[in-house]
Amino acid sequence: MLKTLDGERAACALPDLGAVRVHGADALKFLQGQLSNDTDRLPLEKSQLAGLHTAQGRVIALLRLVMPGPDDVLAILPRELAAPVAARLAKYVLRAKAKVTEASTDWVFSGDTTEPQPDGHSIFVSLADGRSLIARPTGVGEALSSDSAAREHWRALDIAAGIPQVYAATSEAFVAQMLNLDVLRAISFEKGCYTGQEIIARAHYRGRVKRRMQRFRTRSATRVAAGDTLKLSDGRSAKVVDAVAVGDGRYEFLAVAHMGGGSEESTSAVESAEALTQTAIDVESLPLPYALPD
Repeated sequence: MLKTLDGERAACALPDLGAVRVHGADALKFLQGQLSNDTDRLPLEKSQLAGLHTAQGRVIALLRLVMPGPDDVLAILPRELAAPVAARLAKYVLRAKAKVTEASTDWVFSGDTTEPQPDGHSIFVSLADGRSLIARPTGVGEALSSDSAAREHWRALDIAAGIPQVYAATSEAFVAQMLNLDVLRAISFEKGCYTGQEIIARAHYRGRVKRRMQRFRTRSATRVAAGDTLKLSDGRSAKVVDAVAVGDGRYEFLAVAHMGGGSEESTSAVESAEALTQTAIDVESLPLPYALPD
């Protein structure tokens, strides 16, 4: 299993990740009008987290952006979303000097608990908790064998770090701030227009976001999966963002739920109805490594 002990290096394959490539003279300019972060800063920041949203501000996909070369952007995301995201972006290229392609087969992705030495071919993305996400061109270097236990441990580290992911089951389920994208610096409130900006900016400037992603663990054997709607033991409804088994049938998970006591008027009617039909599950709240706005 992937571990971080005494500085020991450990790596795991991430075969469920894929990529969308945007290249051409207008690649960054094109993405600036599509994504929530300021892609003009991408070359300076080395990597960015950014959301692709609907006009209603709902997150279609969460992208990790890197630049393999000049005028060339690689967006890393779950492989199951790579083709639909590429197709969606390609519709808006119009006259821009940019080409969008699904590039999952061109890259092999892995995770490392430390920061490996550059090898001249791979792209290394440093994560906030000291881990590295690695993108290596297919056929270059030695491929890691898939290890489901190691992959699930990497997911557990993502959850402990409060890093959300959007899957096919949760695409368009959450508004940006529900996934804490503002706290994670995946949204720029200073850049120009992009799809969904009006809704996202209104939530930022006009009022407190009442439902946000939080971290939980079940106290007993209860299976939890991304996209599930749950009724928590304190009566709140919650929509699961990501989850991982932690032993004895228990699960640790990230879920969007009301921030405290009081009404849940921002909960959708569908989610409320689903939660009402369910038995409440006993959970404990766990801390995130960052503070949520009051």
